[in-house]
Amino acid sequence: MAADQNARSLPAAPAPNHAATPIDAAHLTAALRSAFPHLELEAGERRAQAPAGDTRVAVILPCYNEGRTIAGVVADFRAALPDARICVFDNASTDDTSDRARLAGAEVYREPRPGKGNVVRRMFAGVDADVYVMADGDGTYDAASAPKLVAMIVEDRLDMAIGARQNVHQDAHRTGHAFGNRLFNKLYAALFGAEYGDIFSGYRAFSRRFVKSFPALSSGFEIETELSVHASQLKLPTAEIVLPYGKRPEGSSSKLRSVRDGARILGMFMFLLKETRPALFFGAMAGACSLVSLVLALPLVETYFQTGLVPRMPTAILCTGLMLVACLMTTCGLILDSLARSRTEQKRILYLAVSNLAGRRKWG
Repeated sequence: MAADQNARSLPAAPAPNHAATPIDAAHLTAALRSAFPHLELEAGERRAQAPAGDTRVAVILPCYNEGRTIAGVVADFRAALPDARICVFDNASTDDTSDRARLAGAEVYREPRPGKGNVVRRMFAGVDADVYVMADGDGTYDAASAPKLVAMIVEDRLDMAIGARQNVHQDAHRTGHAFGNRLFNKLYAALFGAEYGDIFSGYRAFSRRFVKSFPALSSGFEIETELSVHASQLKLPTAEIVLPYGKRPEGSSSKLRSVRDGARILGMFMFLLKETRPALFFGAMAGACSLVSLVLALPLVETYFQTGLVPRMPTAILCTGLMLVACLMTTCGLILDSLARSRTEQKRILYLAVSNLAGRRKWG
């Protein structure tokens, strides 16, 4: 009874104030911008500012020491695509690439980690658009052809359009590059089942969902190969069109090296084959081990049937070991092939989950 009286004598707790002062979004955004001036606008805010019904196009240009050419490249793309964002990504250049690009009117970003793959990963993550046009900053690609690539993405409902380089072997490559380009294009068709005339072209256009679902594992210029394999693995709609390709301007030097770059591309081919087609990758090695084991074992078997003896015991042990290795590789290939199929399904689902704004606006 005393407890009830004490409870009644206590003052009532104040009711929680649910009508707190609302947060002013405009002031919060302004405060964040002042504190973090390097941050870009959020994707939703950019969409709100974009004109309704327009396809937002971004031209993304990875550059390394392209101070001699970048201003002209920015101007050419601005003339070809007047409403597009021109974004230059400076990949640890030691010249005045950034300053010249900024003076030409481009948005300039810096990527300190060297390698085109690192730049592409940064570009795809940091730029928000409906259609992306990627080119190099050396002035070899024809900027006037950019609307053709954009039209292929929007009107033909493609996810990747490749600008194959016209007369690339005659006009702008050394003999080693020309031979390697032909060889790797044929090897790509044999390994991954899709035929492209120029898998190393850096002049491409992409849909939004391609860009936002691309994993980008490469760190160097092998990124073009990875882009093609991604499209081949998911069976995405792609197309290729031959476009003009010129020589580098005087005073601008190429960063490519035939032997070194060829070895790196071959290594990337093997890595992507292991990741996307492990049954073929491990099956080929298992077949090689089995063949060597059988070739070495045939004389031993013949001698055994003739004399009942195995005269070269080390060879017999080697043959047994090679055959066991072949069996293990076959098992690994089968297991990893199931995992690769599961990963492909997941990548396809993620790709379909990304909204394609260009598709909603133009394709209906």
